[in-house]
Amino acid sequence: MAPSMPPPAPRPRLREWGFTVGSLPPGPRNALTDVHPIRVGHTTQIRGQGPLRIGHGPVRTGVTVILPHPGNLFQEKVPAAVHTINGFGKACGFEEIRELGHLESPIALTNTLNVWRVADALVTDALHRNPEIGVRTSSVNVVVGECNDGYLNDLQGRHVDAQAVAAALEQARDTPPGAPVAEGCVGAGTGTTCFGWKGGIGTASRVLPGDLGGWTLGALVQTNFGRPEQLIFAGMAVGTWLRPPPASGEAGPGSVMVVLATDAPLDARQLRRLCVRAQAGLARTGSLFDPGSGDFVIAFSTARRLPHRPVSLTAPAALLADEPRAMRLLFQAVVEAVEEAVLNALCTAVTLEGRDGHVCHALPIERIAQRDEASSGEG
Repeated sequence: MAPSMPPPAPRPRLREWGFTVGSLPPGPRNALTDVHPIRVGHTTQIRGQGPLRIGHGPVRTGVTVILPHPGNLFQEKVPAAVHTINGFGKACGFEEIRELGHLESPIALTNTLNVWRVADALVTDALHRNPEIGVRTSSVNVVVGECNDGYLNDLQGRHVDAQAVAAALEQARDTPPGAPVAEGCVGAGTGTTCFGWKGGIGTASRVLPGDLGGWTLGALVQTNFGRPEQLIFAGMAVGTWLRPPPASGEAGPGSVMVVLATDAPLDARQLRRLCVRAQAGLARTGSLFDPGSGDFVIAFSTARRLPHRPVSLTAPAALLADEPRAMRLLFQAVVEAVEEAVLNALCTAVTLEGRDGHVCHALPIERIAQRDEASSGEG
């Protein structure tokens, strides 16, 4: 098998183009990794061109992994929650999170038909790090989300194997805390589309005022949703006047995976409340949550670790004493970070050709910027 080509160099992010959304300030990297000590790793697979040959390519896919902390997640779990906006998808591991309210494995994102291969690789990694699983203690719940990248990629080929997952995990574990996150046509976003344009991975963050905890909230999205006419870009109804060039095929309704993280001391119930508000951030970009899409949200907190084998029946923990006051701005942070993460995916992604000559074009941000400047001048 031919080696993968390196990921294409990303274009500038939303703020580098001169656009902003929301009023809360971003973190230092404006990324999920602004929430300490999260790490993110990608494996990107770009091989071949021309007609589809199932099992051979062209390949335009990958895997993205998120580590809530660099330690042993099975032994030191974190509070977590999930939310299904529209369930036309193959999410793995969600039911145990709903029931127990914790996360005990890395979160992996990939393509639709690779969910089970990626899940198997995560189990292998967990067994390697915890040989007692299934022997002297319980089994492990691994978590995988997906989007369908079959418009550009050999989906049936299921090219994301155990080696690809291991490479993404290794990259994440070797990454220093607070590092920037690669965006655009990388990892699980390599072959995805967004509002008919090239989508991919996007991320953003928000920081609350010091008198309200000074907490950080980050979002990472795998964008693969929306139709061209629906796109709202930084408050502008871009889809009413800007459409992609004619293509040889049409991508389906698509899906989206949203990962939220915060260092605020939230429990599973409160984290689920954050998950629900992600819908508002997606709606601000124009999403109408197509009935044929899979739209899922995962949220976790890094403020507390939950030991696999507690030493006592109870444990002291920091909790929100004034939930309404804190959650009001955390909800705002979710909406703003999710919206900006989607727009960062659109801004950084580049034009990519995939199987059967299918082309997904990069959103022409220059044209949007020029129109915005002209409108501002008229005002």
